[in-house]
Amino acid sequence: MRRRKELTEDELRIIKKKISDEEAYEAFFKDCYLRNLRPATIEYYKNEFHGAKRIINKQLVEWVQKDVESLILQSKELMKVTTINTRLRALRAFYNFLCKSKLIDKNPMKNIKLLRDRQKTIDTLDNKEIEKLIGTIRKEKTFISFRDEVIILFFVFLDTGVRLSELVGIGVDDVRGNIIIIRRTKNLFERTVYLSETTQEQLSRYIKIRGDVETTKLFISQDNKELNRHSIQTRLTKSMGRKQ
Repeated sequence: MRRRKELTEDELRIIKKKISDEEAYEAFFKDCYLRNLRPATIEYYKNEFHGAKRIINKQLVEWVQKDVESLILQSKELMKVTTINTRLRALRAFYNFLCKSKLIDKNPMKNIKLLRDRQKTIDTLDNKEIEKLIGTIRKEKTFISFRDEVIILFFVFLDTGVRLSELVGIGVDDVRGNIIIIRRTKNLFERTVYLSETTQEQLSRYIKIRGDVETTKLFISQDNKELNRHSIQTRLTKSMGRKQ
């Protein structure tokens, strides 16, 4: 029987040289170093790749869309949505690079979307409600109440749009005039936010009153310890209750 002129897809796959995960990692992380990504970001990628392969015992370069879907379904039994999405972002960066570099033919993440986080969201306050809330807090005339006022200028999206997890990670040295360097970000990349004149002035006053303490974190407790997200949520909830 006479052969066809063109090879079939299966025959082409036999001819095409396949790369291993180790070769893919080498190319990907070389690119990370050339782009001067933070060591923490590179470590994040390594951890997520390793974690994904523990669930789907298969070379990442051989994954197809069904493997990613299987990863999501199995992960939902083991971890939170935010944790799953963190892993999916790492895989997306990896496969986007491999496709762009033509190291793989198809991107298994192409049609995969991040999972919706169905956690209850906090309603955003309008300007009048914010002014009333700050007025209520100011009546206390304490270090903690002034700290809460400054936090509100950050957290209620008046200026920066920072997340609560990012806010508690801000250090004093991250404040540089009218800008703040946000290091503990959702995607692990640093970003710069700009402050309005009002927020900058209040923050400068807060830092003077804060003084030198053992922790380097910007926002501190009554005992001069760094704050956690729960403490801030509790304080703001109480303040909002008092303003009504």
